[in-house]
Amino acid sequence: MNEHDQRLVRGARARRRIARHAVDIASVEGLTGLSLGRLATDLGLSKSGIQTLFKTKENLQLAAADAAQAEFTEAVLVPAQEAPDGTARLRALIERWIAYAETPLFAGGCFWSATLPDFDSRPGPVRDVLLAQHEAWLAHLAARLRHAADAGEIPALDPDLRAFQLDAVLVAANTAMRWGDPTAAAKVWRIVDQLLGD
Repeated sequence: MNEHDQRLVRGARARRRIARHAVDIASVEGLTGLSLGRLATDLGLSKSGIQTLFKTKENLQLAAADAAQAEFTEAVLVPAQEAPDGTARLRALIERWIAYAETPLFAGGCFWSATLPDFDSRPGPVRDVLLAQHEAWLAHLAARLRHAADAGEIPALDPDLRAFQLDAVLVAANTAMRWGDPTAAAKVWRIVDQLLGD
């Protein structure tokens, strides 16, 4: 590998490390809490080095959103795919989500619970990415519900409405977990059972 290629590899590695730390900060303080100076201090890097890699705060915010999505996919979506389609996969998905928030994968719990409220009324690329990620999550939940209903495992339902309800429950559970409520996961399962008609 030549010098140029080594620099590219080091740059990509640094970008990933910085973006991952940005996710942790954003999960606690929101994406507006990110700053190049803060990241430089936290990671022992130069502010100018971080600026060279990301150029703008907006690019850093977008990189954080992408990093969060990649980790969420690996921790929640991919493992749930191993369960048989239908209610088993839906339950595996919810179980993985609870572990994602309870353990938590990011310092402040659910990345989107912390970041969506900051950008729901701010037009621009960051809002567009966060909205697309959230819509993809709702669509994924709705698809799991639709498969379970089509298989006759749960009553016929409006999958988009049920996905909206499940997401609302999970967001509320994330907040309860951050407050230290030890019953949050059990409450999620009781509501899931009610929503699925069990």
